[in-house]
Amino acid sequence: MRVSTYVRFDLNGYTIPHTHVRRVLTVRADPRHVRIPDGADLLATHVRSYDRGAQIEIAAHIDILVAPKREARHHRGLDHLARAAPASRTLVLRAATRGANLGNITAHLLRPLDRYGAAQLQAAIEETLSSDAAPHQNPVRLALERRRESRKVPPPVTVNLPEHVRSKDTLVTPHRLNIYDQITGGTDELA
Repeated sequence: MRVSTYVRFDLNGYTIPHTHVRRVLTVRADPRHVRIPDGADLLATHVRSYDRGAQIEIAAHIDILVAPKREARHHRGLDHLARAAPASRTLVLRAATRGANLGNITAHLLRPLDRYGAAQLQAAIEETLSSDAAPHQNPVRLALERRRESRKVPPPVTVNLPEHVRSKDTLVTPHRLNIYDQITGGTDELA
């Protein structure tokens, strides 16, 4: 669900700080201004627009929203990775203490998760953590490759098929054919 940081008034949207969404607010308007208070605090003052469907913005309201959204996207990847390969938490914590780019590490560990699977990634991360290797995605990648070669398995290949090809193997449940007899009246005569 998308949460709007706009208050609708007179067919237009006026920004408010994202910390005040989903709250009942008062809108005070005069011919020139639209003011949005929250109790005794004034959240925003906008020049009133008489357009239809316009979005009147205060740049600071939008800019403040960008950082939490980026942070949420970053955590979504980390959470997915941590659920699939719990050892990744330790790897990421060690990388953070060294000042590594956690977004980059997360993105580069999510790819082999899709290619090799959770069990193989977990084992490769555990191998990396038990060695003297740096907490980084490259030693994990090398461990995955060593493990793959020792099993004599070909490299995984990612193939992105178009939707119509992916859906061609969709299971179709056949229906009973005796309903055609009901349509024709039950006769097998040729016309």
